[in-house]
Amino acid sequence: MIESQKSHQSPSDLLETSSQCTTPPDLRKKKRPGEMIIQALLFLSGAISILTTIGIVYELGKESLNFFTQTNWEQTNRDLQVSVQPEDLLIPIERSGFSLETGDLIRVEEEIMTIETITDGQIQVLRGQEGTSITGHTKGSEIFLSSQVTIREFFTGLKWNPQIGEFGIWPLLNATLIVSLIAMLVSLPLGLSIAIFLSEYASSRARKIIKPILEVLSGIPTVVYGYFALTFMTPLLKVIFGNRVVEVYNMASAGIVVGILIIPLVSSMSEDALSAVPRSLREAAYGLGSTKLETALKIVVPAATSGVVAAFIVAISRAVGETMVVALAAGAGPNFTLNPFKPAETMTGHIVRISGGDLSYDSIDYNSIFAIGLFLFFVTLGLNVISQRVVRRFREVYE
Repeated sequence: MIESQKSHQSPSDLLETSSQCTTPPDLRKKKRPGEMIIQALLFLSGAISILTTIGIVYELGKESLNFFTQTNWEQTNRDLQVSVQPEDLLIPIERSGFSLETGDLIRVEEEIMTIETITDGQIQVLRGQEGTSITGHTKGSEIFLSSQVTIREFFTGLKWNPQIGEFGIWPLLNATLIVSLIAMLVSLPLGLSIAIFLSEYASSRARKIIKPILEVLSGIPTVVYGYFALTFMTPLLKVIFGNRVVEVYNMASAGIVVGILIIPLVSSMSEDALSAVPRSLREAAYGLGSTKLETALKIVVPAATSGVVAAFIVAISRAVGETMVVALAAGAGPNFTLNPFKPAETMTGHIVRISGGDLSYDSIDYNSIFAIGLFLFFVTLGLNVISQRVVRRFREVYE
């Protein structure tokens, strides 16, 4: 019966029926409010992170500009030989003390003056500069000399002593580099060895035990590491090298402990890079008769070069930016020395000491920490940029 009805349908009826069966589905994008909200939140998170970075750079740059433009008054160890009246322009001063030059800006009490000429034992000045009042000054009043920190002095000076107007970054940078170098000598071989063991040798049970231990090691507060360096590592170095060689505060103990601190970072990132190497490369090496060690060192590690090098560079950034360990164990005074057993202050340690002291806000000593912070920011930024370039340069792509 059904077949007879189909057979009596006209061609137009069959065409209409066929068009109804082949109606294309509606592929227009449907509105999903939940997905739109999630997308907006993700965009907001990225925007906040970018704006936060811009805000940090802005504040560091603004305060650093104050540091390089702020007037610093240095003691000249010269006093007025006689009392000075408001109308006096020729002032007798002591012959000894800091040298003065024509055009220098000096201050006596609250009045600022400009030196016009210098003769034997006296100076001719232009008084009441920068809006200060012209007043009389008593005999013995001390003379202060105006100075500003230059970028050239900041990057080439070998002394950092704000009390006498010396702002050379090299003592702080030198200590930072030595501590970071020692930390790298400790963390890189140990971290890479741990990564190779976890990736190539360890069983699943051993991996489940070792990984949490490394995570716990990375979760210990850095202040604990600082006291560990001071109370354990330094006495150990004294036993090995002698009390006369190793001082109580030294860069070696701080560098070793910083290296221990960043071992989990190196091992975790390196292990991720090694585990990403395809299994087929290992099997091909085994098929050619390679041992497990030869496969790990000659096949897997070279194939994961980009990830391993990136891990090393990120670890260096972490070592450069470490604060509490060096603040407690390395020393509390700038010292330009290459001896790792001597005390020296790193850039981060100096920032901690100055910011936690009794210095007044907006003083040149206080503003110096922002210049150091900005320099440290660009150092770590440069290391991260190098890390990204290395990853792109040596990245291996497998089908």
